[in-house]
Amino acid sequence: MSRRYEARRERAVGAVEAAGLDGLLVTPGPDLRYLTGYDALPLERLTLLRLAPRTGPVMLVPRLERPAAAAADGIDGVALRDWLDGEDPYEAAAGLVGTGRFAVTDGTWATHVLSLQAAVAGIELVAAGRALAPLRAVKDGDEVSALARAAEAADVAFRDVAEMPFAGASERDVAANLEDALRRHGHERVDFTIVGSGPNGASPHHGASERRIAEGDAVVMDFGGFVGGYGSDITRTVVVQRPPDGFEEVYGAVHAAQQAAFEAVAPGVPCEEVDRAARDVIERAGFGDRFIHRTGHGIGLETHEEPYLVAGNRTPLEAGMTFSIEPGIYLEGRFGVRIEDIVAVTADGARRLNLATRDLVTVR
Repeated sequence: MSRRYEARRERAVGAVEAAGLDGLLVTPGPDLRYLTGYDALPLERLTLLRLAPRTGPVMLVPRLERPAAAAADGIDGVALRDWLDGEDPYEAAAGLVGTGRFAVTDGTWATHVLSLQAAVAGIELVAAGRALAPLRAVKDGDEVSALARAAEAADVAFRDVAEMPFAGASERDVAANLEDALRRHGHERVDFTIVGSGPNGASPHHGASERRIAEGDAVVMDFGGFVGGYGSDITRTVVVQRPPDGFEEVYGAVHAAQQAAFEAVAPGVPCEEVDRAARDVIERAGFGDRFIHRTGHGIGLETHEEPYLVAGNRTPLEAGMTFSIEPGIYLEGRFGVRIEDIVAVTADGARRLNLATRDLVTVR
């Protein structure tokens, strides 16, 4: 386990060195978890990992947090330094960092950035996202397996909820059922539950309201969370007892677009070509102006991360990348349809991690 984290840190150092930087500064968040296994609390108290060429990794932590840091899975090989409440953590950081041009992780609080700049003479801080995102975008086998477990748990949650009555329930009732099902099937944390019924389904990020679901409604359910630190994200659209007028044509177009995008995935294919594959199907069906978002986003330690399947992104896909494929059509005042799976790029194509049926499901 520790060797995996050591290799990640080595690749991160190589990336910042190739970018002409003197090192990398990492604060609590997914990047710190990726590099050390330490899930630090994001606090006003400074926690800071320094990675730099030709020197060993060092992490500064509040003294009260040192036991938790020392117990992290990937902390072997990282020298720990601590500071005590009442001391100036930025003065302590100055002695570890030194002068130069450093990348700082994107989620670092502004107060930490500004205080480091004030405390460390001659330091220049730049965003680390471009250096770290490509490393995290390509998952190893264990990470893909973790994402597959999360996807399977979300699949089963959908199956359970689809067997429950919808007619007469509120969107919030269904959202609560989804959250409960996700937790019962292994999610430690539920990240979101979107339930858009009838006209509310035409808003892609509607959330959930007190609207009562009725016979003839289409219901968009987009939900996910985290299992073992890795994310799930699935969308299925169901109908209550019968489809509304015109729904089946729209559903068929979205279903075909999702399949076309999946079939476009292969190593070397630019991200935007997967988006184009889905968009072409929807445009031919006459709904091009009703597909109003990108086709997908990466997923891993965060629900949204690199790579993004969107026009203009020429990044080539690589085996090990994992992302959503989620085309949709949204008809204001009527209904929406979205179908979403998480997929992984393989050596010769793609693998679906979500296996819940994509055929139209009728609920009670």
